[in-house]
Amino acid sequence: MSELKTLETELMTAIESASDEAALEAVRLSAMGKKGAVSELLKSLGAMTPDERKEKGVAINALRDAVTGALATRKQALKLATINARLAAETLDVTLPVRPAPAERGRIHPIAQVIDEITAIFADMGFAIAEGPDIETDHYNFTALNFPAGHPAREMHDTFFLPPDANGERKVLRTHTSPVQVRTMETQKPPIRIVIPGKTYRQDSDATHSPMFHQVEGLVIDRTANVANMRWILEEFCKAFFEVSHVNMRFRPSYFPFTEPSIEVDIQCDRSRPGEIRMGEGKDWLEILGCGMVHPNVLRAGGLDPDEYQGFAWGMGIDRIAMLKYGMPDLRPFFEADVRWIEHYGFRPLDLPTLFGGLST
Repeated sequence: MSELKTLETELMTAIESASDEAALEAVRLSAMGKKGAVSELLKSLGAMTPDERKEKGVAINALRDAVTGALATRKQALKLATINARLAAETLDVTLPVRPAPAERGRIHPIAQVIDEITAIFADMGFAIAEGPDIETDHYNFTALNFPAGHPAREMHDTFFLPPDANGERKVLRTHTSPVQVRTMETQKPPIRIVIPGKTYRQDSDATHSPMFHQVEGLVIDRTANVANMRWILEEFCKAFFEVSHVNMRFRPSYFPFTEPSIEVDIQCDRSRPGEIRMGEGKDWLEILGCGMVHPNVLRAGGLDPDEYQGFAWGMGIDRIAMLKYGMPDLRPFFEADVRWIEHYGFRPLDLPTLFGGLST
């Protein structure tokens, strides 16, 4: 019986010392395998006399049960230890936010968004989009638009002039998108209904001015275009763009070389709340755009007979109306490429502006 006790002690020590499931399986085979120590003892019961079997059988079976139980307990402990080790090594912090998809991270610049909004509004009215070069000749930028030879806008302090070419001609970075009006009249017969969004350049820089900025102009040419048509178009545009049901507009006489009569347009607004301007309500007025009937000299420069055709045009700063609509206090961050600014003021790439779905939703 002392041999059984010694064997039990050895097996229990080996079981407790097993560092992993593979080592434990080796102990099990040495004890309970086909030729294991306990299995051999069980086989020897058949050769014993009934008295010996009665005496030793109980002890051998008790050893077998003790070893089997110890093996099962140690196996469960090793399995739990393995799981805990994997959990410690393969930790996943489920409290971290899911990384957004690229379409969610990207942002559309407010200028691009507002150009899309303007395009959606005027396309619904039947206007086409026209474009032209940023580098213009003096003819298209000034002369064809009825700028007199000594007009201040031709001076160096307003215009970016390029070095003279081989013919001595000095081209300019266009100071407005109006040259596209003349280019369109030269290549397209009336009726003409176009809007012209694009970049323009002037030597000016402060909180509300930039050397490079964006304008949008509109042009309508046919035989019966008049101020009443223009007023309706501008009112419908302002209502759609600022997403209000009603606007009051005030027309004031002004002067632009390329229109006659020339008009500056104010829109009714409310400035009673600090840092906020609400369109279509209140008792204040805000200048928003300039417009007028196309000057006969401009029609002639575009190859049209002013006795047969007439038209109207208007223009406004895209950056300015973007600031008014979305509450941006300073123009300069538009061009500073600050990721924090674009994340705050930018728009989701897939939220395209539509009149039926909302321009800025």
